[in-house]
Amino acid sequence: MKPLKFNLLEVFLFLTLYYACAVAEEKIQQTERTYIVHMDKSHMPESFTDHSLWYDSSLKSVSDSASMLYAYEYVIHGYSTRLTAEEAETLRKQPGILSVLPEVRYELHTTRTPEFLGLGRSSDLFPTSNSMGEVIVGILDTGVWPELKSFDDSELGPIPAGWKGECQVGKNFNSSSCNRKLIGARFFSKGYEAAFGPIDETMESKSPRDDDGHGTHTATTAAGSVVPNAELLGYASGTARGMASHARVAVYKACWLGGCFGTDILAAMDAAVADGVDVLSMSIGGGMSEYYGDTVAIGAFTAAAHGIFVSCSAGNSGPMPSSLSNVAPWITTVGAGTLDRDFPASLTLGNGDKYSGVTLYNGKQLPDSLVPLVYGGSVSHSSSGSFCMAGSLIPEKISGKIVVCDRGGSARVQKGVVVKAGGGVGMILSNTDSYGEELVADAHLLPSAAVGQKAGGAIKKYISSNPNPTATIGPGTTKLGVQPSPVVAAFSSRGPNPVTPAILKPDIIAPGVNILAGWTGAVGPSGLDSDKRHVNFSIISGTSMSCPHVSGLAALLKAAHPEWSPAAIKSALMTTAYTTYKSGEKIKDVATGGPATPFDYGAGHADPVAALDPGLVYDANVDDYLGFLCALNYTPEQIKSTTHRDFTCHTSSKYTLGDFNYPSFAVPLETALGGEGGAGVSSTIKYTRTLTNVGDPATYKVYLHSE
Repeated sequence: MKPLKFNLLEVFLFLTLYYACAVAEEKIQQTERTYIVHMDKSHMPESFTDHSLWYDSSLKSVSDSASMLYAYEYVIHGYSTRLTAEEAETLRKQPGILSVLPEVRYELHTTRTPEFLGLGRSSDLFPTSNSMGEVIVGILDTGVWPELKSFDDSELGPIPAGWKGECQVGKNFNSSSCNRKLIGARFFSKGYEAAFGPIDETMESKSPRDDDGHGTHTATTAAGSVVPNAELLGYASGTARGMASHARVAVYKACWLGGCFGTDILAAMDAAVADGVDVLSMSIGGGMSEYYGDTVAIGAFTAAAHGIFVSCSAGNSGPMPSSLSNVAPWITTVGAGTLDRDFPASLTLGNGDKYSGVTLYNGKQLPDSLVPLVYGGSVSHSSSGSFCMAGSLIPEKISGKIVVCDRGGSARVQKGVVVKAGGGVGMILSNTDSYGEELVADAHLLPSAAVGQKAGGAIKKYISSNPNPTATIGPGTTKLGVQPSPVVAAFSSRGPNPVTPAILKPDIIAPGVNILAGWTGAVGPSGLDSDKRHVNFSIISGTSMSCPHVSGLAALLKAAHPEWSPAAIKSALMTTAYTTYKSGEKIKDVATGGPATPFDYGAGHADPVAALDPGLVYDANVDDYLGFLCALNYTPEQIKSTTHRDFTCHTSSKYTLGDFNYPSFAVPLETALGGEGGAGVSSTIKYTRTLTNVGDPATYKVYLHSE
């Protein structure tokens, strides 16, 4: 063997690289980040008279400089703090520490619906306004714009006696901002500020005030008061009302311009449980993990154990399979469907062909005469020119013209701003393969219309084959009675459940496309800084919008049946949901154009009138959830991290997911390649359920059919 030879340069480069890596690793170890420290309260040494003293002592044992951001009392026992990775690892090894979880950053899952859902019909089953006024809906989001008529309290009596919350004072928000409708408002910013530094109060309010619009929209969707003559820029005119218009609202601002941080979310959930909400609505999502490592799942378990119905958005990552968020079985996971309302605008090409798009633009329209038409990808010096990204279009080539931009890569309304800045006079927003025929209307800042993939492809083909392509965009209108409806939105996240495939998720779908609801006065309806229009209502889309629909419906059911558990309310909504149109045809999926599946819509589309009288429900309690975790082979430590309960699975008991009393059935099948379990081999799988009669005595017949 020949000896290895190195010249001095190679040795020098190797040592330099090794040193750089060592320095980088050391820097990572010494960089602070936020952690959530979950403590086992039963292990507190007798030398401490209060758990907060024990928390402080545990923290000081690993860091002299660190301080607690929050101490948690209800949803978990523990605290959050800033530590280095080395300090976190040292703390993790201490007795009494269940887990030290790195903070996760969560994102927001961004009128006619009461009629569409059947709430406009009179029914003896609906709760009275007095009983509805005893239900409190908690909204964890970006805050609230309290001056809206949607928070009018003139039809409400005294605040429920059991309410323990507060109206927290801050910038542009004082105690008089709350009333008998908006009975509580708090904000949680310590985790956000630990990551980004002090809040710039010239940019956002360090208070419960909503500078974004998302939180006001979700709050008024769930439980906004009745407001006649609501509209956005002349579109969707009518009476706006939340699903539970006489319920009380409590707002927990934990989401900021930089996102929603796990420490703040957990603190908000902790406060909501202590305050006494009945429903907690959370239109947020983050990374997926086992339940003992999922901040939202951990907090939601304790909330459910306190009798609180927790609903969360499924996510906007569809139609990709297994793209769901918030899949714990004690959470109601909500996907999105369409309404029977649209906002069509006509597009006419120079060859006479006409196409229909959608828009919420209401400014100065284009002339009736045709104007030049170009494709963004052909008038750009960038490979991303087709997406009309900032700085990608050549002004000389788009001035005075309509520009076709592909959807994706940047906000839809932002593309129009780019076109307008370059001198363009209009925009056609074309769907790509990822979005198919799904049309989402936006309050654009120049004449614009969004079209589906097929129409977009035809328009681009016309441009490429014609030496002087022209077009015009007509004004938008409001159209009711659109059929088929609902259809599953393409963006709505899909199953199978990525954490526990035996639990079907999403649970249900509800309206989430082009939803009119209350809006902030801080930004215009497009949400862009350059949009100086001020509106009281806006139209936006996302599972963020479908989630508060179900939250409000849950409040409605809670008022009608105050003795029902959160699981019973979920069961009533799921077992009465529908999966077919009146014609008997299956609900469609806009992403494929074909029939949707249970992985798209779960149990189906919500039907609140039917849910008020479900007859039978699949109820569940804490013991059922503990059995579920045992079926997942969770250790006692993992169970305690999820539930903060001491529980050991009994070795003499047989725990199976098939026996978990869930309102839907999902059977994961493993396909074996040859041999035992391969082709020709069959097996029997047994699922057990227990039904509880919540209606009048009756005889029920069971019918089985496969999807």
